[in-house]
Amino acid sequence: MADTDVKYPIGRFETPARPGDARRAALVAEIEEAPASLRHAVAHLNDAQLDTPYREGGWTVRQVVHHLPDSHVNGYVRFKLALTEDEPTIKPYMESLWAELPEARTAPIGLSLDLLDALHRRWVAMLRSMAPEAFDRTYRHPQTGMSPLWRALALYAWHGRHHVAHVTTLAARAGWR
Repeated sequence: MADTDVKYPIGRFETPARPGDARRAALVAEIEEAPASLRHAVAHLNDAQLDTPYREGGWTVRQVVHHLPDSHVNGYVRFKLALTEDEPTIKPYMESLWAELPEARTAPIGLSLDLLDALHRRWVAMLRSMAPEAFDRTYRHPQTGMSPLWRALALYAWHGRHHVAHVTTLAARAGWR
């Protein structure tokens, strides 16, 4: 498997066309399913496996697990800001540095699995309560510019699948299943 396949096992994110009602509902369902998919992917891994990088030079499985709620809590807040302010500028975070903090490298993964479960339940409740036109609201990222919420929805749905695939493809390559 090429390094790009290992780094992007489901492919890089590509901005889709603005989703219609059915596709938007499917993306919300992907966000809803992400915590269970991650939990299933790591269910039988031991500490040595959790501390294995998913690729050379990449994060460990443990860091990936802790990264998902770090990222998605930022996503949730970005949605809230865009829904309550006109074109807010969001604050990016240094995800690579967050992943190197001691708790991201060593804490039990159950903490982040539980956080992701609760966060996604709340996020999905918000997403399902949004009127279709609310997905056209935007936020401004200082480096990447304006993002409508429909794009952010597609991005975070992809993001969950992307990192679950890091774990499942590592487990398959290593013969852990």
